Amino acid sequence: MKNFILSFFRIYKKAADTLSRFIHKGVFSRASGIFASARQKTIPVISSFSRLEMKIFISLIVVVFASFVTILFAINTIFSVDVPAKGGLLREGVIGAPRFINPLLAISDADRDLTMLVYSGLMRGTTAGGLITDLAENFSVSPDGLTYTFVLKPELTWHDGKPVSSDDVVFTITKAQDPVLRSPKRASWEGVAISKADKRTVVFTLQQPYSPFLENTTMGILPRHIWGEISSEQFGFSKYNEEPIGSGPYTIKTIKKDSSGVPIKYELAPFGQFSLKKAHIEKLELYFFSNEDALLNAFRSGNIDAINSISPRLASEIKNRDKQVKTFTLPRVFGVFFNQNQNEIFTNSAIRKALAMSIDKNRIVNDVLYGYGTAIESPLPPGNLGYFNPINKEVRIKEGDNPHEKIEEAKKILEDAGWKINAETGIREKKIGKKITILEFSLTTSDTEELENAASIVVETWKELGANVTLKTFNAGDLNQNIIRPRKYDALFFGEIIGRESDPFPFWHSSQRNDPGLNIALYTNIAVDNLLEKGRQTLDSRERAEIYKKFQEEITKDMPAIFVYSPDSLYVLPKKVHNVKTGTITVPSERFLDISNWFIETDRVWRFFVKN
Repeated sequence: MKNFILSFFRIYKKAADTLSRFIHKGVFSRASGIFASARQKTIPVISSFSRLEMKIFISLIVVVFASFVTILFAINTIFSVDVPAKGGLLREGVIGAPRFINPLLAISDADRDLTMLVYSGLMRGTTAGGLITDLAENFSVSPDGLTYTFVLKPELTWHDGKPVSSDDVVFTITKAQDPVLRSPKRASWEGVAISKADKRTVVFTLQQPYSPFLENTTMGILPRHIWGEISSEQFGFSKYNEEPIGSGPYTIKTIKKDSSGVPIKYELAPFGQFSLKKAHIEKLELYFFSNEDALLNAFRSGNIDAINSISPRLASEIKNRDKQVKTFTLPRVFGVFFNQNQNEIFTNSAIRKALAMSIDKNRIVNDVLYGYGTAIESPLPPGNLGYFNPINKEVRIKEGDNPHEKIEEAKKILEDAGWKINAETGIREKKIGKKITILEFSLTTSDTEELENAASIVVETWKELGANVTLKTFNAGDLNQNIIRPRKYDALFFGEIIGRESDPFPFWHSSQRNDPGLNIALYTNIAVDNLLEKGRQTLDSRERAEIYKKFQEEITKDMPAIFVYSPDSLYVLPKKVHNVKTGTITVPSERFLDISNWFIETDRVWRFFVKN
């Protein structure tokens, strides 16, 4: 240790002497001679070091250098942040093959997913439940709520480089209204006139105020220079339904098909002129599978990274360190809708009340949805304008309530109303006039796993009350065409898609009782009709919320249906994908609403270089 200390001071003295000579001779005042003089004066000093002194000298140099680097890293950490960078690959699997990547014709999940990625509308939804401008730079609404004027952003282009103009908007809406095309979007545009003010301005004129109108303008716009020469009869056969050209966040790069010509993979790349901003993820691949088993096999084997719209059971099974499950709120209401025209037993308010009181909605959410949903008592889903829950404390089963006590209360309601158990059959019955009426009916639903399981719990509960209930299940096509449209059911366990903007008119207005209306409870109430009509014409959101609260109160008093749950939409993707915002979406394809903000790769940048 003594030798070490002596050597250290010797090195220090020699270094100090050398530095003193530099200063004395004015080395630092002559910039041109600094390095030459330093070398001439320093090398003899270093050369005179002993072996031990040399080791100490080198160690000091290493320590100083390491300290310098450490300080730099510390400064960099303090003053820099991670920011999204271009790059990365996301591979997603979808059930079904796309046929109509076209905002006017899209019908399947595969169609809608690609349409969301390829096309832009005047407005764009957000997962926060609102709307932002997309192709539109701004818009204005006339005081009477009849005229909407949109101004396009300047220098918009299609994926092929051609300019976007108001002609494209007028063409798209006119085509959507064409009865020959039979677009699923046609109903949204009935009675709406559209005109071109100039190359960047379009004007919509409504026949009467319609508060949810802005939602219509999220529909993707078609390029007129591509579709303008294609007749409505040939629209569905155009190659551009599979090879679309839009103005959305991603553009089609390559398409891979099987031996039959069916698309099995789409590779997409970011569109640099997207109206909001260029997407960060550099490569997006969508793979298409014929069924859920094939999709899950590809996911489990690592051939795809992400899957969407999976069942809650599967979501609970595949959670792991590399995956994240994102939940989106869907504005959907599932419940039991009574058809009093088909089965008069439901005209009895005591029966409806007892049936509603007995259902343990929390059990359905936990056992069927694995917690991915919300128990409700309202015809409006959580998050929608005017929603409030609960609104009927008599039939509500809260967390902590004893479901068996509710069942006993429901039995008492039936007993007090004269519905007695037949000792031989075990089924309740009541003498009405000269006729014995038996408490029996059927509950109809889809054969999907979720709905069938939920309906089975309901049937099990109602049988415990002493009702003779038959569960009937149908595939989606038969259920819609042969059961719902002709209204051939006693009670129906089904769902309603309310949409981003609260508009319960199609589901509860008396004019919608018959097909193609969606009033599946065949409900009639003049007060509700007036409220729904007023709600559609009221632009002020606070006033509309109050209107819809009154509407819910009327529905609660009449109890034409039992509202059970609102489900979540589940999206499984790698944890490497960041900034995927959850919230409210109307259809699963809207998980891509803000895909331009997602990122995989990052860069480290000093804070003052980051744009706020």
